[in-house]
Amino acid sequence: MGILEGKNILVTGVLTDSSIAFHIAKIAQEEGATVLLSSYGRVMSLTTRISGRLPQPAPVIELDVTNQDQLDALADRVKEHVPHLDGVVHSIGFAPEAALGGNFLNTAWEDVATAVHVSAYSLKSLTMATRSLFKGGGSVVGLDFDATVAWPKYDWMGVAKAALESTSRYLARDLGSENIRVNLVAAGPIRTMAAKSIPGFDEFEKVWNERSPLEWDVTDPAPAAKAAVALLSDWFPKTTAEIIHVDGGLHAMGA
Repeated sequence: MGILEGKNILVTGVLTDSSIAFHIAKIAQEEGATVLLSSYGRVMSLTTRISGRLPQPAPVIELDVTNQDQLDALADRVKEHVPHLDGVVHSIGFAPEAALGGNFLNTAWEDVATAVHVSAYSLKSLTMATRSLFKGGGSVVGLDFDATVAWPKYDWMGVAKAALESTSRYLARDLGSENIRVNLVAAGPIRTMAAKSIPGFDEFEKVWNERSPLEWDVTDPAPAAKAAVALLSDWFPKTTAEIIHVDGGLHAMGA
């Protein structure tokens, strides 16, 4: 019996089979969960196609986390497939090109607002949209990139990740009475579609190759995915407002 046997899990952000989100969905199914995916707009067809590469193809629900109408309809759309949810995975992040790549001092508020809305506020939006589906408790897990330091060219996405981390703590505070746990997995750099949009991503690889105590593989999303699945399970029943680092230990190393 797997650690997610009988659980229903909604996973956002599956675009390619190299993503952490895809591997969370895959491992969750292997551990006994019924998995639903969400996608939006033009990439819906891509998510649907990638769903076919899972052990069992998963239904894909349309959800743009910046669209309140779709957020309001999410619970009903989930109920078309499962009666309730036990876990939700937030794997959503975006920053306009002007908010990345060393342009920090010149980025306009409109671009910053987009980055924060999509990458941080959406954790609250998604959690509230699925709140009624948690019966007796559940687990919300978000994907993070450590925001305690400034990274080369990460700029306003780094600020958005800091906001994500703070948002997760406040959600954990306010939903703890409902036995809803909210945690993040701070993964090291993985070569995903999202990573390709970050100028100078190779600089992250260089840092990890030189400083990570454990050997780090930028092509392997499985370690981060396994941590997320563990947090979705009943094996962390009293863990909330936590950031689990799956980065080879680099976050704890000095210069």
